[in-house]
Amino acid sequence: MSERTSCRVVVIGAGFGGIGMALALKRAGIEDFLVLESADDLGGTWRDNTYPGAACDVPGNLYCYSFWPGRWTRRFPDQRETLAYLRAAAADGGVGPHLRFGSRVASASFDERLARWNLTLEGGDTLTATAVVSAVGQLNRPAMPDIAGREDFAGPSWHSARWNHDVGLAGQTVAVIGTGASAIQFVPEIARTAARVDVYQRTPPYVLPKSDHPYTTGQQDTFERLPLLRKADRLRTFLYGELLTSGFVLSPRLLAGPMRMWRRQLETQITDQELRAKCVPGYVMGCKRVVFSSDWYPALARENVELVTEPIERIAPAGIVTRGGELRPADVIVYGTGFQTLDFLAPMSVSGRGGTELRDTWRGGAQAYLGITVSGFPNFFMLYGPNTNLGGNSIIYMLEGQINYALGAISALSAEGLCWLDVRPEVQARFSRWVERASRTSVWESGCDSWYTTAAGRNTNNWPDHTFLYRHRIRNFDLADYRAMPKRRVPVSAA
Repeated sequence: MSERTSCRVVVIGAGFGGIGMALALKRAGIEDFLVLESADDLGGTWRDNTYPGAACDVPGNLYCYSFWPGRWTRRFPDQRETLAYLRAAAADGGVGPHLRFGSRVASASFDERLARWNLTLEGGDTLTATAVVSAVGQLNRPAMPDIAGREDFAGPSWHSARWNHDVGLAGQTVAVIGTGASAIQFVPEIARTAARVDVYQRTPPYVLPKSDHPYTTGQQDTFERLPLLRKADRLRTFLYGELLTSGFVLSPRLLAGPMRMWRRQLETQITDQELRAKCVPGYVMGCKRVVFSSDWYPALARENVELVTEPIERIAPAGIVTRGGELRPADVIVYGTGFQTLDFLAPMSVSGRGGTELRDTWRGGAQAYLGITVSGFPNFFMLYGPNTNLGGNSIIYMLEGQINYALGAISALSAEGLCWLDVRPEVQARFSRWVERASRTSVWESGCDSWYTTAAGRNTNNWPDHTFLYRHRIRNFDLADYRAMPKRRVPVSAA
């Protein structure tokens, strides 16, 4: 960092959001920026999640930048292909010289007098910036369950997002705790070689079929020769996602079609009545994350796999002890227990005007205007912030809109001769009230416990409407929504 201690824009995080922001800055002719990444490579969640079977659950033609289509080998690209795509996009866009790896931001504080953000990195290095764009994501800090005796287990154990590839699972008895989106992908893979897999489930997910298939070279070439065909496939996927979203935000009655698809898959892939009953959720579809797989139910039906619904009492050195007192032996434990999602910028500390701490502002639950800006924190923009997650479509589509909005604000600072922009508190409050009203009728506040909501049941993560309406709302940066501080003019001395 000694090479450069001050710049116009600092982007925090080098996943899809951060790289997309960097590419937008480059296209706008802004070169005075840095992308700070805590790890030693870019990629975000696609760098971190290397578990067996890791793949995108949105078709690749939609899960990519609209301005940089990918040449995918299959409809749903796996982790390695998605990461390679992001690396290629960064290289092609000339982002490399702006990347600073091993640079975890410990704190960011706004100096109102100088109209600058001061950033302190772990290790003590500092730098300043006119604007900060946080692209740290929501799914990057593994959540470990609060189970007694977790540290007592004698064998190897890990979270799915920190997969230990040095431990072979062939012939082993593996205990998998959790049945979320990651477990849905890795359990079918490890069940093929493990001697036994016990899957510990609290609540079953809704599992919709995943119509995955490889693309032939001819199909790939056709997509490149006929870009309208690729756009048509992208639109078809998008509209399916919006149809699913209609059921989430308008009325669960609109989920009749997806419900039939789920039930048909369950009944055709699991014939055992007792096991099938364990796979039936007791909540409205979408209240928890809907997952996509055509392998999950067949994996549960394997002779070497058992779905355990008896609650876990504790973890012993030799395995898992259920509430009934039974010790179920295990050689390895894998936690598929998701991520910490409600404290959006943690562990980074952010303080704005007057030294106000963002964590204090968000004590009752995170909120931000359009999910991007927070009143009292000038020139600070978030990608994938509060209420911008999705239950049924591509987050890349959301990110592109947020990136363009943040770029509009950054450009306005220069074009209008401003020191800083701060969203008006009444504008943010009005938006937050709308989010609360819209969320009350959504499936996310229908009563289940999920990572979308706070302990009080308030939706702080998901966008409570259709995604195309979000892009419409943020299509242009509106300076009237912000308090603006003009640059101080230095008086000219009299001759």
